[in-house]
Amino acid sequence: QVQLVESGGGLVQPGGSLRLSCAASGFGSIFDIYDVAWNRQGPGKQRELVATISRDNIPTYVDSVKGRFTIARDNAKNTIYLQMNSLKPEDTAVYYCNVYRVSYGMDYWGKGTLVTVSS
Repeated sequence: QVQLVESGGGLVQPGGSLRLSCAASGFGSIFDIYDVAWNRQGPGKQRELVATISRDNIPTYVDSVKGRFTIARDNAKNTIYLQMNSLKPEDTAVYYCNVYRVSYGMDYWGKGTLVTVSS
């Protein structure tokens, strides 16, 4: 049974940093064949894609987080990370990890972790 569990969210002041983790289970030894992503949904906003990292380890970012956020994956640990620096109040959101392979029709989501940026 596939399960994604996010952690690392919390309250942080503007300019601060957080590192989110997403522990993936149920994938066995084939986690590396999936693409992964972090999405977020702020209060009163639609869910948006924040960052992706392909199975070839190529990252992409939405413009609003470029230079501040870094996505990474550790296939040996079946874990995905999102390092968030220089946080802004507009980064406040529930952050979700997503593991997918479009060509296989596979798409898995975690339940999210709340990040609040406020003084």
